[in-house]
Amino acid sequence: MADPARVLVTDDSAMARRWCRHVLEGAGFVVEEALNGIEALEKVLAAPFDLILVDVNMPRMDGMTFLRTLRRQSLPQGGIPALVASTEGGEQDRAAARAAGANFYLVKPLTEEVLLAHVAALTGRLA
Repeated sequence: MADPARVLVTDDSAMARRWCRHVLEGAGFVVEEALNGIEALEKVLAAPFDLILVDVNMPRMDGMTFLRTLRRQSLPQGGIPALVASTEGGEQDRAAARAAGANFYLVKPLTEEVLLAHVAALTGRLA
């Protein structure tokens, strides 16, 4: 049996990180957290992840800048699937996320079912 998928949840909201951790760990995923894009970059370069869940609006480095920076790296980590979740729901926001390198864009608030379906699709497994 394969090891559980590792997900990096990047959001400046402690409540959002805690909810994502609860849902994902409950489904068997291994979860790590980052408070902003800079911390997420450090964690991605230090350990392998199967998926990054990232918020857009964060201090120090926002989610779009993080994704653009990650995608520009000529490292294996640059290809990690990314799921953007934001309260911004306009088509321009979705287009910006795609341009930055997001695989999917979800509008908050998320439901457990939607989060798990997208995480499963991007990791190829439920846990």
